[in-house]
Amino acid sequence: MSDTVSTPDRQAIRAAFPALQSDIVFFENAGGSQVPARVSDAIHRYMRETYVQLGAGYPLSRKCTQTVDDAHAFARMFMNAGDGHVVLGSSTTALLNMLAASYAQALVPGQKIIIAETGHEANLGPWKRLESRGLDILWWRLDPETCTLPMAGLRDLLDEDTALVALPHVSNLVGTIEDLPAITAAAHAAGARVVCDGVALAPHRAIDVQAWDVDWYVYSTYKVYGPHMAALYGKREAFDGIPGPNHFFIPRDDMPYQFEPGGANHESCAGLLGLGDYLCDLVGSDGPCDRKTVEAAFERMVRWEAPLIERLVGYLDEKPGVKLIGSASTGDDRVATISFVHASKSSAEIAAEVDRTRIAIRNGHMYAWHLCEAIGLDPVDGVVRVSMVHYNTPEEVEDLIAVLDGIL
Repeated sequence: MSDTVSTPDRQAIRAAFPALQSDIVFFENAGGSQVPARVSDAIHRYMRETYVQLGAGYPLSRKCTQTVDDAHAFARMFMNAGDGHVVLGSSTTALLNMLAASYAQALVPGQKIIIAETGHEANLGPWKRLESRGLDILWWRLDPETCTLPMAGLRDLLDEDTALVALPHVSNLVGTIEDLPAITAAAHAAGARVVCDGVALAPHRAIDVQAWDVDWYVYSTYKVYGPHMAALYGKREAFDGIPGPNHFFIPRDDMPYQFEPGGANHESCAGLLGLGDYLCDLVGSDGPCDRKTVEAAFERMVRWEAPLIERLVGYLDEKPGVKLIGSASTGDDRVATISFVHASKSSAEIAAEVDRTRIAIRNGHMYAWHLCEAIGLDPVDGVVRVSMVHYNTPEEVEDLIAVLDGIL
């Protein structure tokens, strides 16, 4: 597959990221990506020049308020939210815990929540805890060979008592993209809403919540070249059915503030706007960053990641003693998150040996504890995970393969 990189070229892309000027090979991007200077500079400027509270009438406060408002508008555009709302919070875990706590006040005993066995604990734990309130928690079991979610398994669980279906768009261990439009259609036919964890997809594909017709969608901005924050989309009618956690005197229709107790992190909002500038740079646009820019930027990312996936998956799939977790596909149905185990070496041993080099990877369950158990792995040792993004290079993949050749 061709690795055609036009303007800006790969070197210019990497030059935009200060951390990439070191000799470290960042292959732990699923845990958190590096940030371009556009993002860190925006945070720096905000904290030096606009570090005041929102909502007052003096000019500096109005400027700060505008930054936070603009960040919400950017997040809505980035997710293609249409007339839905986007809540900004400290992390995906925090936002989903808040969402579950709100649903706990709206659902009644006997209603069902279906949770996917492939999920990150952020989108499992909050729903599992609702079992103590009389809600029925049902497991959507994975296919142990592909580590994906069979549609037949979902259809067997859905009925008129199902309130929610919670799943990952992409498992943060496996990297295969689930058919979210088909899942939402099946859930909606039964009268259920869908809560989708998009964290593992968002660094690699443009989010399009309208096209997927999903009710709730959440991702972590710090895993998508931005500040340590997260964004939760919800359809307007989905928000209408649950109470927000903010102070009693906040108007019910003051959205998304009703679901942002304490408010969004202001300097992170500035950083999120800096990401828009980087996406413009990526496609050679003078800006402002719009939906067309986002889609064009991610189309390029897909193209640049494709040869990295093809080379590493191909190497691991042919290596004796190595077992890929999930599919060996290198097509458009997967992202550049690749996990494996070895027949005779523990994942911790392999990661420790790689740690002695300049290459950064990780082993463990990555908070997908139940997935590891379902396929017979010790969750503590877990898998070896290599997670790449568009700023990684074919040369870095070859460096990793050379290191693994001496280990496996």
